[in-house]
Amino acid sequence: MELICNSYANDSDDEPEPVTNHRLTTRTAPPSIPSKRPYPSPEEPQYKPSRRPYSSYSDPQTSSSAPVPGRYISKRERSLQASNLTTPSQDQGSDLTQKLSSTSPTVLGSISDSNVPRHVLSSVSNRSKGTEMPTRMSISLTGHTKAVTAIDWSTRHVHLLASAGLDGSVYVWNVWSNDNKKKVRAFLHHNAPVKDVKWSKQGLSLLSCGYDCTSRLFDVERGVEIQSFKEDQVIGVVKFHPDNDNVFLSGGSKGSLRLWDIRTDKVVHEYIRDLGPILDVEFVSGGKRFISSSDVSGRNISENAVIVWDISREVPLSNQVYVEAYTCPCIKHHPQDPVFVAQSHGNYTAIFSTNPPFKLNKYKRYEGHWVSGFPIKCNFSPDGETLVSGSSDGSIYMYGYKSTELIKKLKAYEQPCVDVSYHPVLSNVVASCSWDGQVSVFE
Repeated sequence: MELICNSYANDSDDEPEPVTNHRLTTRTAPPSIPSKRPYPSPEEPQYKPSRRPYSSYSDPQTSSSAPVPGRYISKRERSLQASNLTTPSQDQGSDLTQKLSSTSPTVLGSISDSNVPRHVLSSVSNRSKGTEMPTRMSISLTGHTKAVTAIDWSTRHVHLLASAGLDGSVYVWNVWSNDNKKKVRAFLHHNAPVKDVKWSKQGLSLLSCGYDCTSRLFDVERGVEIQSFKEDQVIGVVKFHPDNDNVFLSGGSKGSLRLWDIRTDKVVHEYIRDLGPILDVEFVSGGKRFISSSDVSGRNISENAVIVWDISREVPLSNQVYVEAYTCPCIKHHPQDPVFVAQSHGNYTAIFSTNPPFKLNKYKRYEGHWVSGFPIKCNFSPDGETLVSGSSDGSIYMYGYKSTELIKKLKAYEQPCVDVSYHPVLSNVVASCSWDGQVSVFE
């Protein structure tokens, strides 16, 4: 619990964050959260037009009196002053462009797959199915300075991986790039820790959310923020609709669930119930229903831990899916079968049916890994044959989907492994992230 408190704690904004390595270290005071853009210090004020020497400046409204009494102003000097007063916009534009490029370095490299090794591209193009398991860490991606909360592969541009962290940053990685510029995009628009990040299914759009009570939509190709969606709560999770990238679902700290339409920038459905903070959401049944998990640790009622909702009628279809007194930080549905799983703080992963009455499988569960109060996530392989889970002991656990038996365990980090994600095409590639700011790829 001390690790969780240290990672989520905020310092005064006036105190600079100490320079640390990418490992979690013991601090005498909790670290500060970087703002979405570096604010200029008093010695570096925000952009102002370049100042000319006082002796050469003459304000049109006060030019009747010379700066220095009795000083002669020549005709040449007066004409120079007039030209300076009529041409400051060009200087302003160049200075502002230079300042923005130095304070918001969003585009750091190429997102093209031209630098991806041939064997990776051939594997992607062949899309060969197999049961080969990852065996070693092949790539380490460094950049986050605090815990990484979420990672997500792009399903259309499969060489790109997105990550979000408690340092307030969202990064896009060109994972197999041959040069040293694997971090190709850095979105620093959030001014508080980021909780979740998701790729759109059809393009180069990225959606993130966090403690600044805002969901933000980015154009990855251009490296710009397209839209922002403000709420009255800390937003813990976002999810695109599986059939419509113009619609996404958000859940937050006040228990509110909202379905947003990007085209109108408005909420089209709101799902209201007396819930704790929303931890995860997952669409099922072709997007006609969704499942939410909420924190029940501060309540005596455990029946609302997992709820199945009708997306159009805004009503719960069942709120007694999981009645054990544990919080479930992650919900995932199987890619083919009518099954979903819920990661439980009881240190196991429970199995449910997506068909009414959404029964819990009392005879099978995935256990062996540890959750221990951390937001540990799990995920299915694209073929559905394997379930992979992070663990608070820093390892990656891989289970057989049907047998629920542990197939492989990989030691990844010294600190908790928070999120794991199978590559959408390559069956032997798994990405993971840790509580001490690391992002890794195993092959």
